[in-house]
Amino acid sequence: MSRITEKPISKRPLMRAFMRMPIHLFRMGLGGVFGERFLMLTHIGRKSGLARYVVLEVVDYEVANNTYFVAAGWGNKADWYRNIQVTPRVKVQVKNHRFDAISATIEKSEAQAHLWVYAQKYPKAFTQLIKSMLGESLPPNEESCQKLAETVPLVALCAEKL
Repeated sequence: MSRITEKPISKRPLMRAFMRMPIHLFRMGLGGVFGERFLMLTHIGRKSGLARYVVLEVVDYEVANNTYFVAAGWGNKADWYRNIQVTPRVKVQVKNHRFDAISATIEKSEAQAHLWVYAQKYPKAFTQLIKSMLGESLPPNEESCQKLAETVPLVALCAEKL
């Protein structure tokens, strides 16, 4: 008697497709559905030299110098973060507005100030962010921002002047 064995369905490709859906929406010109809370970063792969895409949550935005701040949630292990260390010139899309930018990791003291802005604006999201990144339940206060800034790099994406 032959026995038919089924391969278990991997959830990984489905999860990857789900996680990459925001990239497809941005590329289809539907970035507006994310408002100004998320942006799409186009960066160059450090090994491949090809364009790579990631959608990131905006931690803070400075109108005066047109600079967006984003967190590298996986720290130095995030591919996009490692890629911008090699090639800091990037493209940013917020809603359906695209522009060239220079990326730079900011100092921890400056990162703490931007995280504090985020914590005040989105306290529930900040609490979840702390839990997922640090594995702790901490309140959205300045001490928590300092602790997060010590662990998670913050990157400034400054629009290039024309």
